[in-house]
Amino acid sequence: MKKMFWPALAIAAASLVGAGGASAQLKIGVAGPLTGPNAAFGAQLKNGAEQAAADINAKGGINGQKIELSFGDDVSDPKQGVSVANKFAGDGVKFVVGHFNSGVTMPASEVYQENGTLEITPSATNPRITERGMWNIFRTCGRDDQQGAVAGEYIIKNFKSKKVAIVHDKTTYGQGVAEFFRDDAKKKGLTVAGFDGTEEKSNFDAILTPIKAKNPSLIYFGGIYDQGAPFFKQASEKGIKAKFMGPDGMDSSDLTKIAGKAVVGMNYTSAAGPASALPKAKAFVDDFKKKFSKNPEPYAAEAYDATTIAIKALEDLAKGGKKITREDVSAAIRKVKHSGITGEIAFDGKGDRLKAQYFVLTVASDNPEKWGDNKIVKQLTIAPPAVKK
Repeated sequence: MKKMFWPALAIAAASLVGAGGASAQLKIGVAGPLTGPNAAFGAQLKNGAEQAAADINAKGGINGQKIELSFGDDVSDPKQGVSVANKFAGDGVKFVVGHFNSGVTMPASEVYQENGTLEITPSATNPRITERGMWNIFRTCGRDDQQGAVAGEYIIKNFKSKKVAIVHDKTTYGQGVAEFFRDDAKKKGLTVAGFDGTEEKSNFDAILTPIKAKNPSLIYFGGIYDQGAPFFKQASEKGIKAKFMGPDGMDSSDLTKIAGKAVVGMNYTSAAGPASALPKAKAFVDDFKKKFSKNPEPYAAEAYDATTIAIKALEDLAKGGKKITREDVSAAIRKVKHSGITGEIAFDGKGDRLKAQYFVLTVASDNPEKWGDNKIVKQLTIAPPAVKK
């Protein structure tokens, strides 16, 4: 494999160890849906990264070098994600925190790989992201194959009736997590009364009518809140008595902002626990509230840790005062052992977090401002599947 040097970082590394402190800034790209239907998640990613950069810059940066963040809005669209990746490459950005969506992260990561850019996603959970054997991709969250299993385990232990209906949004993320949930549900003895995909955003009658006739005890929606919220709201209005459940795409106060009382009491799984429940996150939560006038939601803390790890790797390499190759940076991240606000972070050979946290929560209120009050009913720490040799 041909070595690819990072000219901007090579200059930065040399200046970091020199006397007097150079004026160049270290630039890190932050990419996610800053606008569009998933903007609530994009805002959390952006704010978490901003808080990390602010905290490090307040301490003098890296040997006097300040961190500069460059933002890219992918609108949760794969094509726009590729455009953002190409722009970052053209601007010489060699480290990216993002993207948010799995379906955007995968094509964007290929552009980053071609251009010698490292990427740490705080939130993209599809297993294929790290199963492709790429040198440049890491994540600070868990995986959907395990998140789906966590949901299945909770249902089998807490529901008397085992009949479930599954709907997904046909995206890489939503369909993927729904398939993992379905497969694990079948293994655990649950009856799957339908598995349907839809791109519908407003009128779900064609799917809900047959679901009502099958009378499942639970409806699982694999997707994100902007589609899941109106789906669950219409299911409730149609008189369907089933309990509702979904993955971390539901983990936003916008779910209750859209669906209101219809989703109170529903369960959802998350690869990002409430920051208020993380033992090391108190200072982060307090600072976040002061800076942004609101509580952090997923995946703000994971973005904070991803940004901090990127900076830590650059800082460690800068101490050598030599030209930096992409292999150097990739190896440095794989060696990172970081005590982050989301827990202890280290990576396996694929770029997965060695120990990732998974949560099952219950929506406590229809008031979006009380999203942080949602009750954790199950919490697990799970290692990723072993690296195949």
